[in-house]
Amino acid sequence: MSPWALFILAVGVSADAFAVALGKGLQLRTHIVRGALLIAGAFGLAQAVMPLIGWLLGSTFADAIAPVDHWIAFALLAAIGAKMLWEAFRPDDDADVAASGISAREIVLLALATSIDALAVGVSFAFLMVPVWVAVVSIGVVTFALSFLAVLIGHRVGTRWRKPAEIIGGIVLIGIGTQILIEHLVAG
Repeated sequence: MSPWALFILAVGVSADAFAVALGKGLQLRTHIVRGALLIAGAFGLAQAVMPLIGWLLGSTFADAIAPVDHWIAFALLAAIGAKMLWEAFRPDDDADVAASGISAREIVLLALATSIDALAVGVSFAFLMVPVWVAVVSIGVVTFALSFLAVLIGHRVGTRWRKPAEIIGGIVLIGIGTQILIEHLVAG
């Protein structure tokens, strides 16, 4: 996987975190930079750890799955992308914007919830011969940066960009999965 594709994958995987961080930015009334650092740190860490766990799981079973690895990578990325698109087009839940402030428990739960997709992406890394540490750090850094900016933007603008971020992220993940499938089918 090229560095450019890895960067685009990191942006796509972090779209959920970006969307949630926008919502949290809308809720924050004080200590905006501190809140942005806490949210971005938790989201970036979770998005970095989950693909590593997925990679470890995928590596354990790589030999048994090698003949169909490209189909697995495609299915996982396409499913994650489709889920993101579905979430972008479903009706909004006003409860997401109800409370003001954040708690440590809420940050941890949101970080885990937004990083589940990254676990599945990590499984695909085992089949793609991706340098896992480069991928993990890239995803963590990109998620941190985008989440930090999202909190600040959310505080300023509101959740106007949540749906477009989810749509773009979903399309990107489906596109990368399709590219992997085509590369393997053409090469093999």
